[in-house]
Amino acid sequence: MSKKNRFELDAERLATTDESGARVYLYPEDVVGVWKNRRTIFYWFLILLYLVFPWIYIKGKPALMLNIFTREFTFVGFTLHGVEPIFLFLVVISSLFFIAFLTSILGRVWCGWGCPQTVFISTIFSKIETIIEGGARARKELDEAPWTINKTLRRSLKWFCFTIVSLHIAHTFIGYIVGPRELLAMSLHNPMENSGLFITVMVVSAIFLFDFGWFREQFCIIACPYGRMQSVMMDENSLVVAYDKKRGEPRRGQVPRDEEGDCINCYACVKVCPTGIDIRRGTQLECIACTNCIDACDEIMEKVKKPHGLIRYSSENELLGKKHSFITPRSILYFCVFLIFISAFAYFISHISRPNLVFIRGSDSPFQTIIEPNGSVEITNHFTLKITHQGDETLSLNLEVSDELLRKKIEIVSPLKNLKIDSPNIKTMVFFKFSPDILINGSRLIKLNLIKDNNIVTTEELTLVGPSN
Repeated sequence: MSKKNRFELDAERLATTDESGARVYLYPEDVVGVWKNRRTIFYWFLILLYLVFPWIYIKGKPALMLNIFTREFTFVGFTLHGVEPIFLFLVVISSLFFIAFLTSILGRVWCGWGCPQTVFISTIFSKIETIIEGGARARKELDEAPWTINKTLRRSLKWFCFTIVSLHIAHTFIGYIVGPRELLAMSLHNPMENSGLFITVMVVSAIFLFDFGWFREQFCIIACPYGRMQSVMMDENSLVVAYDKKRGEPRRGQVPRDEEGDCINCYACVKVCPTGIDIRRGTQLECIACTNCIDACDEIMEKVKKPHGLIRYSSENELLGKKHSFITPRSILYFCVFLIFISAFAYFISHISRPNLVFIRGSDSPFQTIIEPNGSVEITNHFTLKITHQGDETLSLNLEVSDELLRKKIEIVSPLKNLKIDSPNIKTMVFFKFSPDILINGSRLIKLNLIKDNNIVTTEELTLVGPSN
């Protein structure tokens, strides 16, 4: 294989680094084809979903809002207030195992089809760059050219457009945290009135601008942990973008023409790769499964009148002619673990959706003795009741003693009678008045029912105290 071709990659280092370790900038060529068209449609669907979704309001709240400042989390009409850390843990760990499950079957489908890095760069930033600076060769020549008025204007216009797009992406991102309407209202005022939020938006914008505009493939190669995690999630049955060596080798120029495989050694697959790899060397950590090489190779195969699929979605076992199945013990294990954690999440969500009662005994004496005008003795216990609940529903609640016999002997002096709760938490004073004869050695454990719409929502235990017999 000739080393004179500039697209022939060094076997000892990445295509994005030179002999001294300095960065080598990539200029991937554009590609057309079936897979490119499919990805473009899907990418624009994701972008529009990202931009529009926070503006969809359900019950007066954004369809999705993760307000970490007020600890208010809204999803399609359901609101959580001040959730416990375990919920964040369950969401994160469930997501990780679901991605692991998908990766074990479909390989790096996330990188090629869903990652914001790939979506925004391929659909917007690369297009802006091509429109302003030209194709791959023109961009390379412009980089190597001395600074002229033409180069300065083109670079300034490109980075101006990059900045505008980054600001818009960042504002939408922050809109998912504070709400888009609220963010828009804040944007119309002096930035110093909301200096913290203003600085946050500028920092996020700068990060997007740096990453999508300049860092690009370096994030996938150097910084992204998923590329390194995939090696333990995938096996020989996982779907990958692969080169069919049996069909392609030996390549053109290595053996006599009648002994050649289908690969004509045109390097089209290398020229279009956004991370600068040669897919013919097998599955690599830097491959993001973007399918550019599939379209590029299929186009060449058409020209040389050979069938498509020299580079295609496949598995290593399938390429070797071995029996293969996408559903393996590994994928089943990942899915089962995912089901365990997502079930735990659903269980906790179902429980925190119920009102929660916390009784705090009064800071004065534990009990008070009252002598009624008729000479009978009554005991009172004073509590502060804190009721918390998730969601924005206005609740109408009642409180009653569970035991019917005790219900006749214990009077709730400040009872909850259709108490309206229209906030995530509320405090109210509750007094229990009872005769000393219900006490056993100075105390009595009772159960209280919280009633909503004539149904018991939850039951809490409470200890009443009084003088010892």
